[in-house]
Amino acid sequence: MIGIVDYNMGNLASVINAFEIVGAEIAVESDPKKLKNYDKLILPGVGAFGDAMEHLKENGMDKAVKEYAKSGKPLLGICLGMQLLFESSEEFGESKGLGLIEGKVVAFDESKFDHKLKVPHMGWNELFVQNDTKLFDGLEKEFYLYFVHSFHAVCDDKYAIGKTYYGYEFVSAVNKNNIYGIQPHPEKSHENGLKIIENFIKL
Repeated sequence: MIGIVDYNMGNLASVINAFEIVGAEIAVESDPKKLKNYDKLILPGVGAFGDAMEHLKENGMDKAVKEYAKSGKPLLGICLGMQLLFESSEEFGESKGLGLIEGKVVAFDESKFDHKLKVPHMGWNELFVQNDTKLFDGLEKEFYLYFVHSFHAVCDDKYAIGKTYYGYEFVSAVNKNNIYGIQPHPEKSHENGLKIIENFIKL
């Protein structure tokens, strides 16, 4: 059984629907004490980093997610959920994250753009696979996914399993042991996204 962490940050319907399409047993969980009962865990999220951390802390869900990460069972952060895996974010001032992966979340630096681009980064873009990972089994070395974000992760390349180019190259997917994160939305990315979800189920 796969659990989706419900902490009142974002619409979970599209995530649930995508997992059901590939035949996964999935449940929405808002009780931190029950997270340990799941075989795999999804940390979704849409909105601001600081608000998300406050919501997670309200009932101890932040500690429960950290404990789950120690279990060795697969954990996947999607979009804001990926960003929360890191130590901090500069969105609306400095906010501490879950600290499960070393690194931080920063705004797109438009001074580095090679030409004028809109922020947020929104729409289809390529993810370039950086390291062998079961999460991308059966996909090409570069493939398109759907993005919506104004901030991105900065971390050691040893954690980067995917990078994307938008004005400059940034980390768009990460893995540290049993912890995975992906900046784009696999649930909105048609066949490629469903393949990633299938691969996560098989981990």
